[in-house]
Order: sequence, then structure tokens, then C-alpha cells
Amino acid sequence: MQDSEKRSLWGSKLGFLLAAVGSAVGLGNIWRFSYMAYEHGGGAFLVPYLVALVVAGIPLMILEYSLGHREKGAPPLAFARIGKHWEWLGWWMPTAALFGIMLYYSVIIGWCINYFGFSFNLAWGADPETFFFKDFLHLSDSAFNLGGFCFPIILTTFAVWFLCWFICYREIHHGIEKACMIFMPLLFILTLVLVGWSLTLDGARDAILNFYLKPDWSKINIFNPGGYKVWIAAFGQIFFTLSLGFGIMITYASYLPRKTNIISNALWTTILNCIYSIIAGFTVFGVAGFMAVSQNTPIGEVIKSGPQLAFVIYPKAISELPVAQNIFGVLFFGVLIVAGISSGISLIEAFTCSISDKFAWSRKKAVTTLCVLGFAGSLIFTTKAGLLILDIADHFITNYGLVIAGIIECLLVAWVLKTKRINKHIKAVREKRPKNGDRSINIILLAWNACIYVITPLILAALVTQAFIGEIKEAYGGYSVSVIWVYGVGWLLITLIIAIILTLFKWDKSKRGKLHQPEDEHLLT
Repeated sequence: MQDSEKRSLWGSKLGFLLAAVGSAVGLGNIWRFSYMAYEHGGGAFLVPYLVALVVAGIPLMILEYSLGHREKGAPPLAFARIGKHWEWLGWWMPTAALFGIMLYYSVIIGWCINYFGFSFNLAWGADPETFFFKDFLHLSDSAFNLGGFCFPIILTTFAVWFLCWFICYREIHHGIEKACMIFMPLLFILTLVLVGWSLTLDGARDAILNFYLKPDWSKINIFNPGGYKVWIAAFGQIFFTLSLGFGIMITYASYLPRKTNIISNALWTTILNCIYSIIAGFTVFGVAGFMAVSQNTPIGEVIKSGPQLAFVIYPKAISELPVAQNIFGVLFFGVLIVAGISSGISLIEAFTCSISDKFAWSRKKAVTTLCVLGFAGSLIFTTKAGLLILDIADHFITNYGLVIAGIIECLLVAWVLKTKRINKHIKAVREKRPKNGDRSINIILLAWNACIYVITPLILAALVTQAFIGEIKEAYGGYSVSVIWVYGVGWLLITLIIAIILTLFKWDKSKRGKLHQPEDEHLLT
């Protein structure tokens, strides 16, 4: 493949795997998965969750790894090589990731840095809820009432962008790979420490056994009223937690060496991500159980979703601990920072690689430009209305933008590129031929083809349809229609417009030769 030798490569298989898992494992693994498990039947939720992993998560991961490795490019180049009319999709994915998600994700990581500092003296005091919403965020009463900036949040948000710039500035094997070789083992160790500590708290084991691991099978019965919602929620969680539809995994796979085991890499990435979510759930339920006992309240009033869990419930629980409150707080927010940064650098890398592929920019120029623009874009989320704008933008970008991109991605590979080409590529680049020949891989690919052609796009389409019907019946979060159009639909449209504009630019002369799709026979020459 043209220019493949000049492209940066991962220094090791482990480095690639840790970087991919680092992208997948983020803040949602810690606070979103646990809440969903509680809401949707405890241990029973693991059934639709694992089904979603098999029929959506793993197939899409194999698809994105295969596409990135086969085309040796970020999403714009990969989709442009499938057909020139599809380049816009390749731009929309990383655009939504960087100028959508990363703009507010960096601010949330900034909050974690602030709270990491607060942990040393428990600065949130006796009422963490009032502290978070009023004293820290100075939360406005309307998304249209920006109310000025919160300067401590601006400083930590800048620190996040600077750290991401510092890591992404260097070549992939020196920057992101080395960072993840440190971050991911550290993240797993800190998480295991938190789990062990949580299990020692009063009420922790009862909460874990009775609310986390104990299955309520009625919740996942699709014939019961609302039972289908649990399955939709499970598929949505798998889709978002694996960084699918962001363009990240396509980009990361483009840095893999010529010989690689795509299916094995996809399996390891998806399984390790899900294992981490399940393990992190022990910490969340352990702390929730402790809170329920110490305050003599039902666990349902304790466990919450999203930022409120991390910045209200956890600080309140930390203050209630009999000993070592500061250490527990530092550990918890340290875990959130590491998980957030490892995901943040991948959101930047997908766009960096896209810019470099099309315009022949150097990595240093691309990363610096994008991080400066990204920090400027993040400033709106550091205002007093930041949390409200964040909530709306996140809902529409993740529930519509990324899922729609995933549906088109499946259909494009299945019906335009043709899965037989991907099948051939996966077999051709294997490092070692299995003892039983092609039998096992043929079975896997047969199931994968069925998912990509029919099952996965249908399920994702059901997710979008169900969400859209819900929007029509009731405006999301009780926000006004005008607010939703400006910060929700409007933000999503802006990312699409940016993608279309980037598509209109001509490819750099040195890159135009790469647009011609190679014959599969020439793939390994």
C-alpha cells in the first residue's frame, strides 16, 4: 500500500492494545454503567449487555479495525477510498468527536482535577450538592444565561488540553503509546485498590449482592411493559463505551503493522473494556451501600447517574468515611483523571490523523492548531450555564450523531465495499495460521457478516428511532424547544457542516495517489 512504510506504527502489540482500551475506558464506564445496571435489573442487565457486546460491539470493532488497517488512513481517507462521495462521513465522525464531545469532555476532566485538589482538605464541606452546583459551578438558571466564566474551571480545562497536546505532539509510538503504557496499568491498579477498599465499608457487600449482582429477570423480559427499553439501553451503552463511531478505532488501526491479528485485537479491546466496567461497578455499589447505611436511606436515593454521582454522591460518601477520607478522595478522582485523559487523547488523535492525511500537515502543526481551537471551543462549557449546555450537546451528539454514523458505516462496508474484501484482508494479514486452518475464522467471519449486513444496523436504527419518538413525545430534560434546537440539534448540525466543508477542500498533491483503492491482491506487496 502506498506510503505505508512512512506511516507511524505502534511500537508493540501491547502498546496498541493499551491505547485502544484507554480510548474505550472512560468516565462512562465508571458512573454510567453502574447506574444503568441498578435501573435495569442488576445482574440481569448483564445479559442484554453481553448480547449487545456480541452482536454489536465486537462486530463494529472488527469493522473499524479492518477498515483502518486495510486503508492505512484515518476515516476521511478510508471512506474516500471506498467512494469519493463518502468522504464526508469520514470527516463527520472525528469532527463530532473533537468539536463535539472533546470540547465538554475536557471540561469534565477539569472538574476532576479541581476535585482532586479539593480532596486534600475536603473543601466541599458538609453539603457537597450545594458546593458543586452553587459554589463550584455557580450554575445558571437557563442555558441561554451564560452568566460569565468560572476561572478555576478555565485553568484546569487549559491544563487538560495542554497535557493532551503534550502527549499527542510526539509521534504515536513515543507519545500516545508511552502515555497509555503508564496510564492504563495505573488506572487498573488504582481501580482495584478502590474496589478492595469499598468492600470493607459497612453496607457495601449487601448492596453489591442485593442490587448489583442479584438479577431481576422481569426487567429484561421484552414482553413486559418497557422491557425493550432495557435492551436498547444495553446496546447504547456498548456502542458508546467502546468509542465506536468516533473514528478513533479506524485511526488507531491504521498505525498497526502489516501483519496483525485483527479479530484477536478486537476481542481483547472489547472484552477488557467490559470487564473494567463490571469491576468498577463494585466500587460504585460498595460506596452507595455505605451511604445508604450511614444515612439510613434507600439505595435508590443514593446511586445517581452522570456527574452527580462523581461530584455529589462520592464526596458525600468520602466525608462519611471513618478514616482516610483524603486518601480515598485522591484515589477516586485520580482514577477519573487518568480514565478521562486516556480517552481525551484518542479524541484528538482521530482528527489529527485526518488532517495530516488530507493536507499533509505535520503532526506538530495539526495537534497544536486543533488543541488551540479545542480549548477556545471549550470555553462555553466553563460558563455558569456550562453544565446545562453540556447535558444537551452530549445527549444529541451521542444518541444521534454517533449512532447514525455507525449505521451508515455498517451499510457502506456491507453493500458498497463488500464484506468479502474485508474477510479476505483479515485472513491475509494474520500473523499465524491456526492449526485447524480457516475453519474457526470462517465461522467467526460468517457471524460477523450477518451482523454487519443486517443485525447491527437494524439494532442501531431501532435505537435512533426509539430515541426520536421519545423526543417527539417529551422534550429532553424538560428543556425548552429553542434551547434544544440551539445547543442540541444546532451543535450536531455544526459538526456536520464542518465535515462537509472539509470534504470540499482538495487533497494535497502528495496524498492524491492514496485515494485510488488498491486491489486486494496488492495489499501485502
